[in-house]
Amino acid sequence: MKILLVGTGGVGEVIALIAERRDPDAKWMKKMVLSDYNFGRAKEVAAKTGNEERFPVEKVDASNREEIVALAKKYDVDLIMNGCDPSFNVQIFEAAYEYGCNYMDMAMTLSEKHPEDPYNKCYIKLGDYQFKRAEKWKDKGILALVGMGVEPGMSDVFARYAEKHFFDEIEEIGPRDGNNLIIEGYDIAFGFSIWTSIEECLNPPGE
Repeated sequence: MKILLVGTGGVGEVIALIAERRDPDAKWMKKMVLSDYNFGRAKEVAAKTGNEERFPVEKVDASNREEIVALAKKYDVDLIMNGCDPSFNVQIFEAAYEYGCNYMDMAMTLSEKHPEDPYNKCYIKLGDYQFKRAEKWKDKGILALVGMGVEPGMSDVFARYAEKHFFDEIEEIGPRDGNNLIIEGYDIAFGFSIWTSIEECLNPPGE
């Protein structure tokens, strides 16, 4: 498998380092292209892997779909992994569709406020943009795994695995976040994108 990782911030770095550690002999992952608008940051992450040939670096503007498609073609990738803030999801998601490869992100496409009653009614909810395109992806024979961050993504996968392999019956599963959300020197800390946290808090209840 060859992967184009768009975004080498904190999450992107962890993805690259875990991939190298878990698959040092390249049995399942042949190459992971580390791309970021901050080229120096991408080079820094590649150096930490200790294998810059297997983790080549590229500069990319995550808001530019054509640039992402061009990189996917250059390296003939099988998967585009979105390690960016979800404000870039549409461009990266559509680049994967245009190129014709699988896609994964940690947080789904953002919501849009109701044009007439934004404080009481939902309009376009988190993930609606992507879910509405499910049939198009299915028809093209490619897969998009969206919202695969800690919760609900990984916690859903863990719960399903536990239900299938460890238990005869489950009445309730209550995920808990193990992060203490403390950063020394700061009064408040966020577990992920500040803007995404605010977005989720401001969304009205679903109808």
